[in-house]
Amino acid sequence: MENEFDLKGIHEKIQLLKKVSEDILEEADDFPSLSRNCSRILASIKMMELNVSDIHGHS
Repeated sequence: MENEFDLKGIHEKIQLLKKVSEDILEEADDFPSLSRNCSRILASIKMMELNVSDIHGHS
């Protein structure tokens, strides 16, 4: 199959993105724009998590 994905690897990378974003968000109390942007990043990461679960559910 030409379009095979390493779902485990992708999932691990998404979890790393999530962890780093959460860590930055915790430290961003006195930096409102950074806090807002991390919240947006986390929302996007949530969508990526859902995308990966959608692919995994259809494979």
